[in-house]
Amino acid sequence: MPAPPAANPFPWSLVVPVKVLAHAKTRLAALAGPDRPALALAMAADTVAAALESPQVGSLIVVTDDPRAAEVLAGLGAVIVPDEPGRGLNQALRYGAALAGSRWPRSGIGGLAADLPALRPAELSSALRAAARWPQAFVPDSAGSGTTLYTARPGTAFRPRFGPRSAARHRAAGAVELAQPGLRGLRRDVDEPADLRGAGELGLGARTAALAARLAAPSRAHELGGPGAPPKS
Repeated sequence: MPAPPAANPFPWSLVVPVKVLAHAKTRLAALAGPDRPALALAMAADTVAAALESPQVGSLIVVTDDPRAAEVLAGLGAVIVPDEPGRGLNQALRYGAALAGSRWPRSGIGGLAADLPALRPAELSSALRAAARWPQAFVPDSAGSGTTLYTARPGTAFRPRFGPRSAARHRAAGAVELAQPGLRGLRRDVDEPADLRGAGELGLGARTAALAARLAAPSRAHELGGPGAPPKS
């Protein structure tokens, strides 16, 4: 189906849900050990920092009940709100979206995963420009089954369906899949050690790279984005 003509540009408000760090990224425990909460925060901080560098992004709300995450991410320029629903990822996204819609009613709204440490601002900008053509759109993860970004244009109901098989559920609900080349960092979410190695091959953000280099053996530090990894642009 051909895309309709591009609409006039409008800014995007992004919502990034961040779990309480003590409960985040449990599948990385074998790699990170007691540094697992710090690794989850580093990835969230690199994601938020990259997103805020995109000229398409006018505002970014982080929904979290974690005081340390709130402090760090507010310092990067995010608006912090508590997870008042407390009923999981999609409820947190809808809550943040409602707040964004009330504050910035002329913006599109996007839900962005918090575990994209190889995200580049140019990738996100490309995806958001493409998303502006459609009422709803999404970017699948690197495996093709999950979702890393879901968007709704101004005036379109924001109905995220993150979770298992979310790509199929977003597609079935009418969201258009954005699959243009050049979105590798945006698609590379990190749940397991192999995912972090894959993100390291793309080039990790500074915070995640510094922590990953400490976690990895010296001979393997480059695999996790440490010394010798391609720089992030």
